[in-house]
Amino acid sequence: MKVLFVYPRFQRHAQAHPELLQYVPMNEYLGSPSLGIACLAAVTPAHWEIEFRDDRLTPADTPTDADLVAFSFFTPAATRAFELGRYFRAQGKPTVAGGIFSTAMPHISAQHFDSVVVGEADGVWPKVLADAQAGALQKRYETVPCELGSLPLPKVSLYIDGEGPSFNPDDYPVQLSRGCPLSCHSCILPVSMTKTLREYPLAHVVGQLDQLAAKGKRACLTEDTSWLPGKGNRLLMSMFDHLIEHGQQARVSYVGISMPMIIATPRHLFEKARRAGVTMFYLVGGFDPVTMRAFTGKDAKQLERAHQAIAKCHDVGIEPYTSFLIGQDDDDEGTVDRMLEFAQASGIRKAEFAVFTPYPGTPSWTRLQAEGRILHTDWSRYNDANCVYQPRHLTPDQVTEAYLRLWRDFYADKRHFLTASHDERTIQF
Repeated sequence: MKVLFVYPRFQRHAQAHPELLQYVPMNEYLGSPSLGIACLAAVTPAHWEIEFRDDRLTPADTPTDADLVAFSFFTPAATRAFELGRYFRAQGKPTVAGGIFSTAMPHISAQHFDSVVVGEADGVWPKVLADAQAGALQKRYETVPCELGSLPLPKVSLYIDGEGPSFNPDDYPVQLSRGCPLSCHSCILPVSMTKTLREYPLAHVVGQLDQLAAKGKRACLTEDTSWLPGKGNRLLMSMFDHLIEHGQQARVSYVGISMPMIIATPRHLFEKARRAGVTMFYLVGGFDPVTMRAFTGKDAKQLERAHQAIAKCHDVGIEPYTSFLIGQDDDDEGTVDRMLEFAQASGIRKAEFAVFTPYPGTPSWTRLQAEGRILHTDWSRYNDANCVYQPRHLTPDQVTEAYLRLWRDFYADKRHFLTASHDERTIQF
C-alpha cells in the first residue's frame, strides 16, 4: 500500500504583491512545510510506502500509483487543495484532507475530498489508513487530543531529503507543546489543538533538535505559548539549560514571543535564552492588548509598554524581528505613521507587515461574519496580504495601500541589507 502526502501551494506576500521585491532588500525566504505531514508520516505503519509532494516546488497534479492521497493545508492553500483534490479524485484515487482549514471548516472540505479529519490527526491516522486499505474510508474522522509523550519524532527527513537549489531552508520548526488556554481574537490554535496547553517531554524536544542537527539544520520555535507561566515556560527553560550544558548554542534560529510576554518574563530568563544561543525573537504583533492599542494614538500607556518591550530585547542582546498587523478596527489613516515612528524610535532593524485577516474558526471570523463584514471567501486571498473584510474606519483599498506603504517606507533607508550576510537578510515575506 502507498500513501501520497500533498502540501498545497499558496501565495506568499511577495507573490501577491511583486512590487515588494523592489521595496524590501531582504531574501524572499521559502520556509519549510508545516509539521502536520511530518507527524503523520511518523505514525504511518511500516507496510505503507510514503510519497511526498510539495506543491510549492513542483506542481503536485501529476499521476501517482498511491492508494490514498492525503492533504494537509491551512486557509490560503485551501483553494489550491480543492483543485488538487478534484484532480486526484478524477484519477480514481481516494482522498483525505486534514489540517487547520479542514478542522475549522470541515463542511467545506467535505465537498472536495472523500474524507475529512477534524483536529489532531496523529491518533486516528492508523485507523484512516486501515479503513482506506479495506475500502471503507469514512466521510469524517473526529479526533481526540494526543498524548504527546507517546508520539514518535516528526519525520522531517521527508522534507529535508527533498531539498534542492530552490528550496534549502536554514531552519525547521520544533514543537514544544500543543494547545493554548488563551482566546486571542485571530488565533486558531485553541480550536485546532484545544484550549489545554500540553507539553512534550524534554527528551522528545531534544530528539527533535538532534535530528535537525544531524541534517545540518537549526530549529525555529514559532509558538509563543512556550513563554506562558507554568509548565510551558518550564519546558522552554529546560531546553535552554540543555543547550547551554551541551554547548549547542547555535541550534535555535529564533523563538516566537509577544510584547506582553516580553514584559512579564523576568530578565534572567531572557539572559538564559541568550546564553543558549537565542539571538532573535519573532515578535508577533496585533493579537495582544499592547500592540492592538499602542498605535491608535489614543493609548499612551500601551505605547510606552511597547517601547519597554523592545528596549528589554535590546538590553539582553536579542533582536526583536517584529511583525506589525494593519487593518484592525481601531486603525485609521494615521496608524501607518505611528507604526513607522515607533519602529524608528525603538530601533527595530527588521520587521514584517501583515493585513489583519479573519481566519475561519477564529473569534474574529465569527464576529465579522455576524456583523456582515466578510467580503468574500476566496481562500487564496486569506494570506495576510489582502483585505478580505470591511474595515471599520478605512476602505479595503486603504488597508492594502497602508500595508504596502509600511513595507516600502520601513525598508527605504535599509538598502545596506543588500550586502549583509545571508542570516542578516533572511525574513519571510
